[in-house]
Amino acid sequence: MKFDLKQLAIREGVEVAFLAEKLKAREIIIVQNSEREIRPLLIGTGLTVKVNANIGTSQAHLDVDLELEKLRVAVEAGADAVMDLSTGGPLDEIREKILTASPVAVGTVPLYQAFCEAAGRGSRNDLTADDIFGVIEKQAESGVDFVTVHCGVTRNALDILRTEGRICDIVSRGGALIAEWMTVNNQENPLYSQFDRLLEICLKYRVTLSLGDGLRPGCLADATDKAQIAELITLGELTQRAWQKNVDVMVEGPGHMPMDQIEANMTLQKRLCHNAPFYVLGPLVTDIAPGYDHITAAIGGAIAARYGADFLCYVTPAEHLCLPEVEDVKTGVIASRIAAHSADIVRNPGRARIWDDRMAKFRKDLNWEMQNKLAIDPCRFRELHQKFKGSEKDSCTMCGDLCSMKVKL
Repeated sequence: MKFDLKQLAIREGVEVAFLAEKLKAREIIIVQNSEREIRPLLIGTGLTVKVNANIGTSQAHLDVDLELEKLRVAVEAGADAVMDLSTGGPLDEIREKILTASPVAVGTVPLYQAFCEAAGRGSRNDLTADDIFGVIEKQAESGVDFVTVHCGVTRNALDILRTEGRICDIVSRGGALIAEWMTVNNQENPLYSQFDRLLEICLKYRVTLSLGDGLRPGCLADATDKAQIAELITLGELTQRAWQKNVDVMVEGPGHMPMDQIEANMTLQKRLCHNAPFYVLGPLVTDIAPGYDHITAAIGGAIAARYGADFLCYVTPAEHLCLPEVEDVKTGVIASRIAAHSADIVRNPGRARIWDDRMAKFRKDLNWEMQNKLAIDPCRFRELHQKFKGSEKDSCTMCGDLCSMKVKL
């Protein structure tokens, strides 16, 4: 599959030589399944930070049309990719509908479908390696662009976890499911022990591996512990093995983490995983804000991206509480885009700051029309600016005639 590097470089605002160099070093990846025609997703060093939105049905709430609406809203709000995390209903059919409707890259967690199908046969732990790899190949063939695979949840890592004394143990759904299967069946994780088999599938369909953080911390107290780092070391080793087979990789990172640990974690990940692109969920910087975790994640995401994270997975206000509604999806995407752009201002000041400086100029000129056009959420801008609108067309109702921008110096 060939890509027009000149056009991609123009789109990303970088030099062709820089893009070619970083692609060769695997510090930048192009996410696009060979079976799909979409706008290629570029993630990595020197590029703008990208944002992913999670959608998908659950066993408790099955409404495919609602998930397709979430997809539409996520893309409209600026999501660069979506993940179909469906666990309820006809999973193949749901995935096909999302792939057909999505103009952006689509990712999945194949273990979800594998365990759901096993449960439908009687027991979710009555699962074979062939079942798992069969699902992965089926999803790859259908056009999935990237897959989260929990290859670093090994028997050794679980031994470390058991002696660690975590509060929340394993909070990754895929990580918990494969850990339970390993324990019940007294076997090594096939995603690790048969990693070359996984690579063959990814190479065949040009699927990007997202090496999942199955042992990520689920609360501040569990952050940066031995289990998390043990998994990360394994993911670094697997990254090099994937590169040897010409398979692109990104590595997933921590979930909950105090602010003062984020920079060190980003540096450690880049070091251990050889500067592969880093994909983070949050990280959430406090555990006490259910209903507002889009904010806790945006704070952590901005810091993480500032110090090396390249791809932010959004968190919605519904995190930890329920399946998100359509408005939650939009809120989550916008919050993550703000975090990403805040980091871009520091990572790529020559490009990202232009947007902010233009907004500042139009704010000074009280040019509401241009401010609206430049706002990250124009609809929200109009909604609030027109609320309680006063008689003065060139001011807002906060200051009226006392507006500081009207003062002549």
